[in-house]
Amino acid sequence: MSDNDPTLARLEDQIKWYDARSKSNQYKFKVLKGIVIVCAALIPFLSAVHAPEMAVGGLGIAIAVIEGLQQMNQYHSNWIRYRSTAEALKHEKYLFLATAGPYAASENPHSLLAERVESLASQEHAKWAASGQEGMQQRKKSG
Repeated sequence: MSDNDPTLARLEDQIKWYDARSKSNQYKFKVLKGIVIVCAALIPFLSAVHAPEMAVGGLGIAIAVIEGLQQMNQYHSNWIRYRSTAEALKHEKYLFLATAGPYAASENPHSLLAERVESLASQEHAKWAASGQEGMQQRKKSG
């Protein structure tokens, strides 16, 4: 790929951005979910060994707070959505480089690539904005 091609540079930049955000959200989701699982498993154990009520209650509070953070920040859905977008962008890259798929019959494959990359990024932005709106509406209903 040409280093001075703005379309391919944008494509690479978008792939890296979505890949990094996917990995970050996956990590946060798995760490927080792991903590919730451990806390939930400890509650019956600590109750059985008659641990202080404060310890058992603290674990319950930790679970509630972590699940609230998960819900508010949507780590799982962001992880999946960002991974999907990164893979779709990679798909476009490989089709373009191979002059395959829609690029095979295109009079101007480079312009088509630019349009398709921007379309994927725009769709992702629209999904992100829509999920933010849904979250705000849910908070208004519950608040």
